[in-house]
Amino acid sequence: MLKGFFHVPKAVNEPIKSYAPNSPEKAAVLAAYQQMWNSKIDVPIYIGNEEIRTGNTRNMTAPHDHKHIVGTYHLAEKVHVEKAISNALESKTKWANLAWEQRAAIFLKAAELIAGPYRARINAATMIAQSKNIFQAEIDASCELIDFLRYNVEFMTQIYNDQPKSTSDVWNRLEYRPLEGFVYAITPFNFTAIAANLPASAAMMGNVVVWKPSDSQVFSAKIIIDVFKEAGVPDGVINVVFGDAEMITNTVLASRDFAGIHFTGSTHVFKDIWAKIGINIHHYKTYPRIVGETGGKDFIVAHPSANIKQVVTGIVRGAFEFQGQKCSAASRAYVPQSLWKDIKSQLITDVKSMKMGSPEDFGNFITAVIHEGSFDKLARYIDQAKKDTDAEIIVGGNYDKSVGYFIEPTVIVTTNPKYTTMETELFGPVMTIYVYEDAKWSETLKLVDQTSEYALTGAIFSQDRYAIEEATIALQNASGNLYINDKPTGAVVGMQPFGGARASGTNDKAGSALNLMRWISPRTIKETFVVPEDYRYPFLGE
Repeated sequence: MLKGFFHVPKAVNEPIKSYAPNSPEKAAVLAAYQQMWNSKIDVPIYIGNEEIRTGNTRNMTAPHDHKHIVGTYHLAEKVHVEKAISNALESKTKWANLAWEQRAAIFLKAAELIAGPYRARINAATMIAQSKNIFQAEIDASCELIDFLRYNVEFMTQIYNDQPKSTSDVWNRLEYRPLEGFVYAITPFNFTAIAANLPASAAMMGNVVVWKPSDSQVFSAKIIIDVFKEAGVPDGVINVVFGDAEMITNTVLASRDFAGIHFTGSTHVFKDIWAKIGINIHHYKTYPRIVGETGGKDFIVAHPSANIKQVVTGIVRGAFEFQGQKCSAASRAYVPQSLWKDIKSQLITDVKSMKMGSPEDFGNFITAVIHEGSFDKLARYIDQAKKDTDAEIIVGGNYDKSVGYFIEPTVIVTTNPKYTTMETELFGPVMTIYVYEDAKWSETLKLVDQTSEYALTGAIFSQDRYAIEEATIALQNASGNLYINDKPTGAVVGMQPFGGARASGTNDKAGSALNLMRWISPRTIKETFVVPEDYRYPFLGE
């Protein structure tokens, strides 16, 4: 084995490409989009070195053109999930014992593959599968994923480098072991980067993983699998299964070797999983690590001193980028009466200027929501707002699913600060605004804190530093990521570690060393050089 204190390349954030007219990156991604759009892929289950096709398949379609089929994927049965677990455990010893620099090299290579030869493909796949416009695909599937891989390698070395003090006669060492067993990764549809990071971060620390991607993200998950294979992730380290979420989860949680879950998804599902782990706790070899990032009802609160254009831009970008389908998306705002007239006018103008349609057309800011279930739920809330006397839709409010699942960016104004869309996570392009009296700034901050069960992200807009400090203190438990004079979305790896508390998750901060610490089980080793040979201490003498 090679010996040395190895230094990894310094992590830097991947620059965002512009995709301007006539740029080479625009031509490349459109060519990849067309090639994928006009092909059909068949995605198997991946267990060890096997690609398993069960014959029980589902179609993959694009949300913005739901009749167009781009491929199929195969559904696992219980026997396949059990096989994935067994294969992971068989692969564990060899992977855990692999030198850390070898694991680092694999994931650094994956980052460079995405930055280079896979960039157009992974962006195009995300545009098709999740209906992201090119900018949203670029900052997610390329830049954030590259950043996760690069920075996690750097964080890993920082963790390993943290060692206890020693003396001349005692050498103390801290060994960072992977967990005993396997990790279960459940990933969401909305971020390709999260889909890759949840299994990869655990694997990077020496763990083996069973990964279940979202049914709505399998198309772009296939590119992640291809990248990991080309980068050299050994067979069996990350096993991938698709299918019935409850069956897969129950099978995983029934295993005595279940050691942890890395989850991003709904609060309700996460709480159910937590409860099942609790029921099974006497069965496990060890206490499982439970790491989850769930829902949000993310706020924007504007002080009377706020800049009107900045507030409007924060609302529009925060609420409507990627159709509001970010855990961090702004969905409730508190605006002072003195600014409301001008904010309302600019907000209506901006929203009406947005084009909506296929992400293949780079002129479209808005595309479709993920599937029919999401569309129908959002339509119900919009229809109810049209009927309620304490709510008014000032812009948007239309929807159409004849071709794709298109919901207009919609702004509701309510006179009731506890109106249902001020409290309920909708996960779509719907923003609800409550206009408060300027003199009730402090009361409004309490309202912001107490209205939602969630605590993921939030934003303060103000030019008054005293007001900023007051809000920062008053809202200290209302969000895990707080933004001052900026929208509450767009956390950057290595800069704004991401995660929230309350019903928003365990706040284990993806994009930082804090998250990687959850996937290790440290062992302290004390070595004594001159060993006592008599039990008697000096105090026993006369």
